[in-house]
Amino acid sequence: MKVTVTSSGLNELAVTLESAADDAVPEGRKVVSKGALNIKNDWRRRWSGSPHAPALPYAIGYDIRTAGTLVSAEIGPDKAKRQGALGNLYEFGSVNNAPRPGGAPALAAESPRFVAALEKLAVDLLED
Repeated sequence: MKVTVTSSGLNELAVTLESAADDAVPEGRKVVSKGALNIKNDWRRRWSGSPHAPALPYAIGYDIRTAGTLVSAEIGPDKAKRQGALGNLYEFGSVNNAPRPGGAPALAAESPRFVAALEKLAVDLLED
């Protein structure tokens, strides 16, 4: 038995995929940056108003890193900033202090929006 397959449009598909690949990292960085900003702001809001650590919310920041095709964000209190070293104690608690989670709930709240933004990015990259 002999099977013959004819295809058309493969060159156009290759061009579309190459274009998407060229834009994926810079556009992905924008999505990761927006998600990190949203998490930072939510985390700050959750920790605001504490009379014992009024500066702690302002110690929360984020860094974006790109390595090849990997874009990542690190979000949390900066220990070098005023009261930033209290971050672990606030988030996870201690023997004498109950936890006051801010990062974990902020991440959970942002997660569906982040996934939706990545899905939209994938569609947009392939439609252009």
